[in-house]
Amino acid sequence: MKKILVTGGAGFIGSNFCNINKDLYEITALDNLFLGDRDNLDPDVRFIEGNACNLKDLEKVGPVDYVLHLAGTSSAPMFMNEGFVDGYVNSVESFCRTLEWARKNGTKRFCYASTSSLYGNNPMPLMENQHVRPLNHYAVTKEVYEHAGECYNRVYPEMDIVGFRFMSVYGPNEEAKGKFANIISQFAWDMQRDLSPIIYGDGTQFRDFTNVRDVVQGITKAFEHEGQIGADVFNIGTGESSSLNEIVEALKKAFEKDIEAKYIPNPVKEGYIKGQHADISKIQSTLGYEPTVKLADGIKEQVENLRPEKIRQTSSDDFR
Repeated sequence: MKKILVTGGAGFIGSNFCNINKDLYEITALDNLFLGDRDNLDPDVRFIEGNACNLKDLEKVGPVDYVLHLAGTSSAPMFMNEGFVDGYVNSVESFCRTLEWARKNGTKRFCYASTSSLYGNNPMPLMENQHVRPLNHYAVTKEVYEHAGECYNRVYPEMDIVGFRFMSVYGPNEEAKGKFANIISQFAWDMQRDLSPIIYGDGTQFRDFTNVRDVVQGITKAFEHEGQIGADVFNIGTGESSSLNEIVEALKKAFEKDIEAKYIPNPVKEGYIKGQHADISKIQSTLGYEPTVKLADGIKEQVENLRPEKIRQTSSDDFR
């Protein structure tokens, strides 16, 4: 059985990857539990509490065949105010440290989280070959990942380095992220407490909402791909999009509650992403990825599996 390290393994995407693939790989989840929760992981997934910036913690893992790097500062609001310096240091250092550790330990394929935020308000559908210009510090760090990975692969071509530009990912195990969680989770937590979800503007802004199971599917197909990939980047999305108004309506149906959204002026004056709609033809043709979870089904499942005891007392007004 092939061995794999998942940094940020107790977090949202990481824990879903570990739980879904625990019988396919011998998985080690490394997480400092800042935005993760040990309870997100199935009990039989090996867990190490540690930091991907710390070589001693990485060395506890032992050699692995694959790495999935999800650690690092994970959203734009985390760079605000006092988080600016630490946000850059944590993101860039964890990526470089884990990349170098992986190569020295014989890893064959290194996959990592990039972001669709790189596209900003580019013309849609969003395609990997478009020129990107990050609108926030979070996206800047992910552009560093992509360029650093490409340069690193030119020097060490024996290790594939593959990035994923996730669209708007939703699903279970986001509670530990609190106000940094996806807007579907934020809305669901509000409505579970009979609160009105807060929408900036008129709610017509739209996103390519992608269930975390499909994100896991795309990553897994990259690990299972035969032949060399080199350094490359793929969108993971659905190729469809929904407005925030449509999300509220789907949640109302899933909860069987008639809770109306509250609309407020958009306080984000610079860099607000108005729309998101991915072209997924590259990952389809190269890796054989196909989205499988319909939005209505994913929202229904999320509502049915809410963990009220884990929900931090946040409101959808805290993060957009």
